[in-house]
Amino acid sequence: MRKILIVILLLIDPVLSLAEEIALFTTDGCSAFPDGTIHQQTLWLDCCIKHDLAYWAGGTYDERRQADQTLNSCVTRAGEPEIARLMLAGVRVGGSPYFPTSYRWGYGWSYPRGYQLLSEQERTDINNKLQLFMKMVVSISDEISSSKLTSNK
Repeated sequence: MRKILIVILLLIDPVLSLAEEIALFTTDGCSAFPDGTIHQQTLWLDCCIKHDLAYWAGGTYDERRQADQTLNSCVTRAGEPEIARLMLAGVRVGGSPYFPTSYRWGYGWSYPRGYQLLSEQERTDINNKLQLFMKMVVSISDEISSSKLTSNK
């Protein structure tokens, strides 16, 4: 019986030790919240995208709290301190890693992940995925620019 248990553990161990990879970065802007005002429709959108980057990667509880405070400060600097406070309340309540939502803390990882210190390998994976994402954005931007140039002729 003991030998069977050892064999089972040896077979399972490689599966358990496989490092999970983070999904490619995605953003929905400010999720269910407007990206700006009626007159400036993307006023704090950049704040939300930076916040999404932090939420996508995940990490510890303190890192989440810092990401939420950074969002608050960014929207306040955009001239909307009341909106910033409202957004802060929303992300503190709705961004828990324990909700199976697309905007939870650590949404780039499989659910449920919770709060975890990111390993060096996970940080490397995050950086690699961000570089890939940036290459795709540049490629799409170049395509759009060249199609606009050719359509203006």
